[in-house]
Amino acid sequence: AALPHTLSLPAVDAVVVHAGLVPHTTLADQTPRDMTRMRSLLADGTASDAPGDASWAELRAEAPLVVFGHDAKRGLQVHANAVGLDTGCCYGGSLSAIVLPERRLVQVPALQMYSEPGERGKG
Repeated sequence: AALPHTLSLPAVDAVVVHAGLVPHTTLADQTPRDMTRMRSLLADGTASDAPGDASWAELRAEAPLVVFGHDAKRGLQVHANAVGLDTGCCYGGSLSAIVLPERRLVQVPALQMYSEPGERGKG
């Protein structure tokens, strides 16, 4: 609980967060719940845990680059200002990484399925 919710990487103009950042909202004004649970944005612009609504990452227009996970159902997401690296390794997908600042993606296939999708949470 005492650890920060984001990791700022000013040398490569990026920030790392578990789940997401609400677009057009300063880092100081993000809520811990959004940073740890958000997957989508509702029509009114509020954060949602549910996949299937608008992708916050796709809608992010401002810098810095946000690198995030927590959205295995959408898989790899590469947008101008956000990159989602959750490619479902625990479900038998791939383990994904990004090399900054060049934004080179690296993926390694999982050796096996460690968990069934939906077994813990919603994948």
